[in-house]
Amino acid sequence: MGIGTGIVLIVIGAILLFALDVNIPFVSDDTLGIILIVAGVVTVILALVMNAQRGRTRHIQENRYSGPPPAA
Repeated sequence: MGIGTGIVLIVIGAILLFALDVNIPFVSDDTLGIILIVAGVVTVILALVMNAQRGRTRHIQENRYSGPPPAA
């Protein structure tokens, strides 16, 4: 899941919460909208944290020679 997935969840949740008046059995559409908005916000935050961690890694290149050591 990435930032785009979080934004899609927020948009769908906002549409359910503010724009539609649908009778879904066993679930209130307002409650479902709030749940989707919260899930979208959590997804965006997790994606940003994971991207920030990816930027702090160090890459070390180690060269190994199979022959005799190079002349100094």
